[in-house]
Amino acid sequence: MRAIIVEDEVLARQELAFLIEAHSGIKIAAQFEDGLDALKYLQTEEVDVLFLDINIPSIDGVLLAQNISKFAVKPYIVFITAYKEHAAEAFEIEAFDYILKPYSELRIKAMLHKLEGVYAARSHPMEEGHSPLSDKVNLWKDEKIFVVDADHIYYASAQEKTTSVITKSEEYTMALSISDFHSRLPQDRFFRCHRSYIVNLSKIKEIIPWFNNTYLLRLHDLDFEVPVSRSRVKEFRQIMRL
Repeated sequence: MRAIIVEDEVLARQELAFLIEAHSGIKIAAQFEDGLDALKYLQTEEVDVLFLDINIPSIDGVLLAQNISKFAVKPYIVFITAYKEHAAEAFEIEAFDYILKPYSELRIKAMLHKLEGVYAARSHPMEEGHSPLSDKVNLWKDEKIFVVDADHIYYASAQEKTTSVITKSEEYTMALSISDFHSRLPQDRFFRCHRSYIVNLSKIKEIIPWFNNTYLLRLHDLDFEVPVSRSRVKEFRQIMRL
């Protein structure tokens, strides 16, 4: 995917560019401070997504988005702003998302994952009734590949050179590092809670305080507790609103 950022605040533009590159495969083709300059660029160049501030010089973000909505090939538009009151206008234009400043890294990560999933589904449409490709994971067992719904995964744990993946009734072994396996999962549902563990947030039944202000996570259906390491506690608390 190719994207442009239209944002007149230098630090905000740099931070957003960093988060996009850190958490997605989206390539930032250009950056602009001025709405008119961005419009001129888009008249000759095609991009897949536009990260657009609303309060920008020359042409404000809403007017720029209205112009872009008339294009034959329309990019996804993600509004970025410090003001909630523009949300209604944004969604009238059928914006993909509306991100408020100051940025939340978790919110940005979830948006980017959703964006890449929708783009992949649009680029490679599946038959009606099938789940989006981004919600399926290929897992190995007995020299066979099983296509499993991501939501069926409860947790994953790092072994020496492989990753064990646990569902309610099965255990699979992936010849991947836990970091590589995590990158294949929906980022808004699976949390790297420990150097050696990934947990499906929807499968957590109990959060048990543990030593050094960390936690153990008891999961539905399984007699197993997943640890949350000290380095991940702050982010976990934010996600779970603790």
